[in-house]
Amino acid sequence: MSAWLPVATCTPRACARHEGAVRAPLPAAALLVAGCALTLLGAICSPAALLLGPSHRDRLVRRWARAVVRSFGVRVRVTGCPVEADRPATGELVVANHVSWLDVPLVAAALPARMLAKSEIRSWPLLGPLAALGGTLFIDRDRLRALPDAVHALAGALRAGSRVVVFPQGSTWCGRSGGGRFRHAAFQAAIDAGAAVRPVRIGYRTARSDAAGAAAFVGDDPLAASLWRVVTAAGLTAEIRVLPRIPVCEEPGRRALARAAQCAVANDSAKRPASSVHH
Repeated sequence: MSAWLPVATCTPRACARHEGAVRAPLPAAALLVAGCALTLLGAICSPAALLLGPSHRDRLVRRWARAVVRSFGVRVRVTGCPVEADRPATGELVVANHVSWLDVPLVAAALPARMLAKSEIRSWPLLGPLAALGGTLFIDRDRLRALPDAVHALAGALRAGSRVVVFPQGSTWCGRSGGGRFRHAAFQAAIDAGAAVRPVRIGYRTARSDAAGAAAFVGDDPLAASLWRVVTAAGLTAEIRVLPRIPVCEEPGRRALARAAQCAVANDSAKRPASSVHH
């Protein structure tokens, strides 16, 4: 692990506690099998989906991604700005706070896009092959010297008109004590490409608590343990709020742009959604 990388203070023991009803092992196991099967089905069908037009492909991805989250026993709520049917011609950098592995299909349920992810994810079972087939941009986070190439690749994707999702905190945070600051590199890519920035706010709650709880995938938590914790947690809801775009021309540089996006997400965290796009 490189010393320059952000390190979250969150731990599974302190942050991943579920407050609410718990599913019995048999129904939880059925959800786990269903979620993994639907994820695998998406990986298998990804090449065929690439043959569809952008609007049809986006619609299909939204439905599949929402179904993936639901298949793990988690309700989905998407709120905020209406989601445009067409991708922006100049590309769009979607930036979100990072809580869980569920964040990836949750964002796709609202804004289908390419992902920017650490290179280790490429070797993950199920999720790794799916990410690669979906056009994920993998970066080596452990080498600072690789950062300029990553920014260049991201800017190229945005310049080509792609929507790309980035989690600029650089690590997962449960959100109980704020979270990590948005790092600047991805915002430089948006400036270089002349692409707008779209902040989104991710949260997980139960009827008893607004904390991430079981959904939090933090620290050294094994993926298998996190998967089981999610499917055994009854009454879990995943919420994503789509916030207004920030034109890069409105902010004087990448630091100001990152700060504006982080403030938009942080200031929205205490608000209850006023309108719903879909469930």
